[in-house]
Amino acid sequence: MIAHSRKPGPRPRRSGSLGGASLAGGDAPGLPARLRVWLAVMCGRLVAACHRRTGRAGAGTVAGRIVLRLAPGALRVLTVPLEVVLVSGTNGKTTTTRFVAETLRQAGAVASNETGANMPGGIVTALARAGRAGFGAFEVDERYLPALCAQVAPRAIVLLNLSRDQLDRNPETVLLAQAWRDALRGGHARVVVANCDDPLVCWAASAAARVFWVSTGAGWPHDSWSCPACGGPLERPSARHWSCQSCGLARPAPHWELKERSIVSARTGRTYDLRLRIPGEINYANAAMAVAAGAALGVPPPEAARSLTRVRSVAGRYQVAEVHGRRIRLLLAKNPASWTEVLEILRWSPGALLMLNARALDGHDTSWIWDVDFRRLAGVPVFVTGARRLDLALRLHVADVRHDVVASLREACERAPEGRLDVVANYTAFLDVLREVRRP
Repeated sequence: MIAHSRKPGPRPRRSGSLGGASLAGGDAPGLPARLRVWLAVMCGRLVAACHRRTGRAGAGTVAGRIVLRLAPGALRVLTVPLEVVLVSGTNGKTTTTRFVAETLRQAGAVASNETGANMPGGIVTALARAGRAGFGAFEVDERYLPALCAQVAPRAIVLLNLSRDQLDRNPETVLLAQAWRDALRGGHARVVVANCDDPLVCWAASAAARVFWVSTGAGWPHDSWSCPACGGPLERPSARHWSCQSCGLARPAPHWELKERSIVSARTGRTYDLRLRIPGEINYANAAMAVAAGAALGVPPPEAARSLTRVRSVAGRYQVAEVHGRRIRLLLAKNPASWTEVLEILRWSPGALLMLNARALDGHDTSWIWDVDFRRLAGVPVFVTGARRLDLALRLHVADVRHDVVASLREACERAPEGRLDVVANYTAFLDVLREVRRP
C-alpha cells in the first residue's frame, strides 16, 4: 500500500479562473464551474458515442476536445480530486505511463490515457471516462508539458528523454528542454523523477526543487553532444557519464540505477528484479523509471516491481495477433531513437515488415530514416510497405539490406517465410495495422 494518505497536505497554489470561479489559493472550484464541466463532459460523451456508432475516426479524443471547447478550464476541475503523475519524453511515454498506472492501482482506482492520446483532448477524454479515481497517470506530449503542469499541479512528473521527433512540427530539443526548465522552476510539481543520463533532461529537471535521479543508460546520445546550459561540447566517456568542460554541468549521482534487469537503490543498496512480459531492453529502462516514481509516491519498490509483470502489451504495442493466416507481432518505431531499440529486438526475427507513412500525426519529413543504422537488419528477411515505402526501400538499398517492396500487410503475410512476422510501423501505419487486425 502507498505509505502516504491520499491527500497529504495542501495542494500547490493555483491561480486563474474557470467559468467566473476563482481558483486562487488552491480552493476547490465553485459550483458554477463544476456544473459547467459536468455538462461539457455529458456532451463530450454523447458525441464520442456517436463517433463510435458511425465508425468515424477520433472517437478516442473527441470527447476531450468537446469538453475543452465548452469548458476551457476542465483540466483543473477534473484533476482536483486526484493525485496526478505526468510522464513526458520523446520515447517510452506510453509504456512508462502504463507501468506507473500499474504501480498505483495497488492503492486505488487510476485514471490514465493508456491508449497514447497524450495531448489535452486525449487526457480530458481519459478523465471523463475515469469515474471515481483517486490517482491519475497521464502521458503528456513534450510540447504540452509546461501548460499541463500549470493547470494540473501534479504530485510527480517523470521525465524520460529528449531527442529529435517529427522535425517539421517540433522545435529543437534544447528549446523543449528550456520550456521544461522554465515550467519546473515555477514549482508546479512536488517531486520530479528524471533520467540523469540524458543531459537535456538533467538540465531541465535541475530547476525543480526536489528531484530523484534515475540512471538507465543513454541508448541514443546523438541529440545531446552540446551542453544545454552554455553550448559547449559535452564529454561522454560512457553511456552513463557526461560532463561539460566549459560550465561544469555534469551528470548527478543517481538515486536509482538500472543494472541489467534489476533496479538498485543508491540509498539502501537493495536490488529489485524487474521481470517483464514485453520485449526490448528499453522497457527495462521504462520499468526502472516507473519503480522510482512509485517509490517517490510511497509505493514499496518490491510491490511496484511485481505489479509490472501484469503488463503484456501497451496500446497494441508488442501485441501478438493472427491476421491473413499469419502470426504477427506489432512494434512501434517513429524516430531514430526508437528504431535503435527496435533493431535490437529484430536481431533474431524470422521476418520483418517495415511500414512508413508521412501523414500529419507522423510528421511529413522522413529524412530521419537516414540516421538509423539499418545495417543491423542484415540476414533478416525484410519487406517494406506504407505510403513512403520507396523512401525506406532506398534507405535499405544504401545500407545493403536485402528487401522486398510489397503493396500491403496481406501481401507481406503471404510472401514472408514461415514463422512469426514482426511488423514495425510508425504512428499512422501502426493504427492501420491495428484496424486490420481488429476487423471482423
